[in-house]
Amino acid sequence: MSLAHTAAEYMLSDALLPDRRGPHLKGLRLELPLDRIVKFIAVGFPLLLMSLAFAQEFSSGSPISCFSPSNFSVRQAAYVDSSCWDALVHHEQSEPGRYKPKSLWPHKALPYSLLALAMVMYLPALLWQYAAVPALSSDLLFIISELDKSYNRSIRLVQHMLKTRHKSSDPDDFWDELEKARKERYFEFPLLERYLACKQRSHSLVATYLLRNSLLLLFTSATYLYLGHFHLDVFFLKEFSCSVKTGLLSDETHIPDLITCRLTSLSVFQIVSLSTIAIYTLLVPVIIYNLTRLCRWDKRLLSIYEMLPAFDLLSRKMLGCPINDLNVILLFLRANISELISFSWLNALCVLKDTTTQKHNIDTVVDFMTILAGLEPSKPKHLTPRVYDENP
Repeated sequence: MSLAHTAAEYMLSDALLPDRRGPHLKGLRLELPLDRIVKFIAVGFPLLLMSLAFAQEFSSGSPISCFSPSNFSVRQAAYVDSSCWDALVHHEQSEPGRYKPKSLWPHKALPYSLLALAMVMYLPALLWQYAAVPALSSDLLFIISELDKSYNRSIRLVQHMLKTRHKSSDPDDFWDELEKARKERYFEFPLLERYLACKQRSHSLVATYLLRNSLLLLFTSATYLYLGHFHLDVFFLKEFSCSVKTGLLSDETHIPDLITCRLTSLSVFQIVSLSTIAIYTLLVPVIIYNLTRLCRWDKRLLSIYEMLPAFDLLSRKMLGCPINDLNVILLFLRANISELISFSWLNALCVLKDTTTQKHNIDTVVDFMTILAGLEPSKPKHLTPRVYDENP
């Protein structure tokens, strides 16, 4: 028996998780993977297009080319190009002899509008960083720590039961005490469960998460309106009529009223507009999917941790409407599953539990580990008064 007892002690000691509190948990993921992808694309793509627009402008020189009269000198032609780019107004003929001015400022404002778009798209992530991350970080640190500690407490409890059983002179007394402890619910550690139940009645994290994704949808809709209203109006206008008869040149008779100019950067303008619409259109379903995840529970994680004593959120049907902070925390626990060392152990125990022939005797990790340690989860049937009569 001593050999079996020693082997059981080694097995239980190996099942204990290492104490890794402190700096190891500072690498928590405080953004969901899909949220991080949305942020990088929504913010990084406009910045990439902005850099390409600036690079094209610096490498190609002037973004317009005006057809000045042949009697203009080189300096006069350069002045016409500069003046028309500064004004960037198309004089469209509405009636014979009358012209209607039409501003082409979206071409000039293209790089700066992309910068503004990137800054606006970063605001939801900034809101999440300052409004939700501090509370979420403390919640995750506490819950991950308590989940691993609850698992370790279960293993230490089985170690204590094994030592008590080994030292007990009367096996019947040990089983009577064990059944009394189960009946009085001494094996339960309700702090974690009550904390999670409290988070089920809190809505600060979920409100911030909903606001973050709602702002992304709002800013995406505003981007569509901006591109549709301003960019579409000048999207196909490759040439425009520019007037340079302003200021000191207003009375010059040898200067024509209008000079035709060509937008050499129109293809870049069109590519930027179309690619921005395409990318943000692809992001919309991802943002909507992030919102729909709040409408259902991730019960797989909870079902595995129901192997812990006093952790029965599912069996007690404490899970009501999923739009609360607990559901958000469960999503982030899933994203930080690598920090939950106890998850892999409990997952393995759940698989073994499903294959065992004594399913009716296994409710918690304590029950399963007592079987692995050589104990029964309840009083063995062979311990009857007749056995003690034969062996006084």
